[in-house]
Amino acid sequence: MSGLELRDVVKHYASGEETVRAVDGVSLAVEPGEVVALYGPSGSGKTTLLLLAAGLLAPDGGTVSFDGRDLGALSGEEAAAYQRRDVGFVSQSFDLLPGVPAVDNAAVKLLADRVPLAAARREARPWLEHVGLGHRAHHVPAHLSGGERQRVAIARALANGPRLVLADEPTGNLDTRRGGEVLALLLRVSREQRAAVVLVTHDPQAAEVADRVLTLRDGQLVPYAPEQPARTGAIALARRS
Repeated sequence: MSGLELRDVVKHYASGEETVRAVDGVSLAVEPGEVVALYGPSGSGKTTLLLLAAGLLAPDGGTVSFDGRDLGALSGEEAAAYQRRDVGFVSQSFDLLPGVPAVDNAAVKLLADRVPLAAARREARPWLEHVGLGHRAHHVPAHLSGGERQRVAIARALANGPRLVLADEPTGNLDTRRGGEVLALLLRVSREQRAAVVLVTHDPQAAEVADRVLTLRDGQLVPYAPEQPARTGAIALARRS
């Protein structure tokens, strides 16, 4: 199938004498142009699932594929190209390069793909503007707030035109308004660029963006009990457009 597919995926960790079942037989398909929000308590396996989808972890069992390609069958070079070109990954730790201006941090995957610096900056700059940081393009991470660093990481994830966006708590350091704007941007990217999007989140606003809402608990997908999040102006506008 096109898009992301996890089939009977298992990932367990040893913790002392115990086994942590981070992902325990999960099957999930996310189609191009679809947004899936994934809720669950801390330690439920949500981040592990994203790392598996990004090809940054290998499953202990089952298969993870994107556009019909089994990620486990990729060579090291092929896996790196997949992560560089197909995937936009937003981690909770941001992973920005210290001492490097925001615009170059946003362009880092383009630069890794041998796009010339000037061209990479031209492609990355609009994404900084989309997250409200055009005026901070030349500031290094040490001079940015936590929320600003998070938005640089989001711009970096989107600057390479990914077909799969994996975002781990993308609004975790943002206020309600900024969080709503970021979620609306991810929805627009999904619709306009036909990207499959998976959001790991505790933000109730994400349910307004998502086409499907799931819960991961103790490594397994279980039914989601929806709350009634407040609809923000940015999300409502994105839904109507």
